[in-house]
Amino acid sequence: MATELTAAGIDPFDESVYRAVLTRHTARPAELAADLATSPERIVRALDRLRDHGLVGRLAGPRRRYAAVEPRAAVEALVRARTVELDRVRSAATELSLLFAAAQEGATDEVEIATGSDALGRWFVQLQQEASKEVITLDRPPYALTTSNPVEATALTRGVEYRSVYAPEALEWPGVLGDIRELVHHGEQARVLPGLRVKLAIADRRLALMPLSLHLTDVRAAVIRPSALLDALIDYWEMCWRQATPLDAPAEDPLNEEDRQMLILLVSGLKDEAIARQLGWSIRTMRRRMSRLLELLGAANRFQAGVIAARCGWL
Repeated sequence: MATELTAAGIDPFDESVYRAVLTRHTARPAELAADLATSPERIVRALDRLRDHGLVGRLAGPRRRYAAVEPRAAVEALVRARTVELDRVRSAATELSLLFAAAQEGATDEVEIATGSDALGRWFVQLQQEASKEVITLDRPPYALTTSNPVEATALTRGVEYRSVYAPEALEWPGVLGDIRELVHHGEQARVLPGLRVKLAIADRRLALMPLSLHLTDVRAAVIRPSALLDALIDYWEMCWRQATPLDAPAEDPLNEEDRQMLILLVSGLKDEAIARQLGWSIRTMRRRMSRLLELLGAANRFQAGVIAARCGWL
């Protein structure tokens, strides 16, 4: 079984299916099942994964038929995506090692450990109230306190700039997407980054608050003052911000607001069910509108839709 694409995140069986599609140019699942001596159902699941990776596209028509995307471009996109992910992991490992070392030594002038949900909440409010220029955050579940942040709305009115990077999982929590839209309306700049594993808030680049655990049974956070560790966390936030997808998009494009929200949620990594739930649609309606959007963009699959929309400046 072929394994050359394993390092790029492609399952060996899926790679075999991809090679079979390349050989046939276009193919139906039943044909590929016969070629590979397996069930059509397994082939369909593999083709769905290959579509998500941008390696194959489904052709128009009532019967399932697939065509391979040009390998050089498709595989190069996979390699670039995996390189970005590995660079992010490498950077996070260095920065979090510094945090771990500081926590092991206990409280210092640069790092103070706050314990319990109440202490975490007090520090988060204080950090925002003392900010005079900007607050930058990385946000993801779970939430030890409420999911809303009324302090931010007040800070925005007095001129504090907010830039927030959200994990896709945050958008699935009830009410969170609505809260984000309201904050964006008042001036927050919001982006989404799949794979975000850290929660962080930094005020005026002089004070940071970072939970040490995402388990609600062990609520501890590091309060970090000016230091090499704070500098490293600011650099990490900047890297996440550059890689994240904006949650708002230019209005001068052919997409209506609902299509734009659907596309943003799609490229943020949410599944069909989560997108439909956030937009108040049925799964059937969501998939019908997705098909229409792919046709509008001239995209063969979701991966290509995101690339085309980003290239056109709609994301």
